[in-house]
Amino acid sequence: MRAVIQKVTHAQVDIIENNSRDTGGKIDNGFMILLGVTHDDTEADARYIADKAANLRIFEDENGKLNLSLKDVGGSVLLVSQFTLYADARSGRRPSFSHAAHAAQAAALYQRTAEYLRGHGLTVETGRFQTHMQVTLCNDGPVTLLLDSQKLF
Repeated sequence: MRAVIQKVTHAQVDIIENNSRDTGGKIDNGFMILLGVTHDDTEADARYIADKAANLRIFEDENGKLNLSLKDVGGSVLLVSQFTLYADARSGRRPSFSHAAHAAQAAALYQRTAEYLRGHGLTVETGRFQTHMQVTLCNDGPVTLLLDSQKLF
């Protein structure tokens, strides 16, 4: 499982369907998390991403050091599915998405990740799975991290 985590002052996802736009989720201070799922991901991967995100210390303390977590600052999460995090663009001009999990598996693990985040006492807003969405955010810092539950950097 891969997650792109951006520390934001605000973020919003709009759902685009049938020529109409509806706001999906909207948060203020917190994390915008783009989440990708691959074939061999399990609930353990969802738990890892949620636990790591909830406890990452990337908010400033009173001394300006990155010592506070999302839980410490009372932040929220906007979680949006992003199958393109498993795109393979090494050859040709059109990326392959064969490493992305099938929709049913990805949707279930996406929902479990949201549940695990809520289990940490966090407010979690979401987009809508398998729908065209537009994300607006203000990256604070900027701070952006990539988590991969199956790979160490």
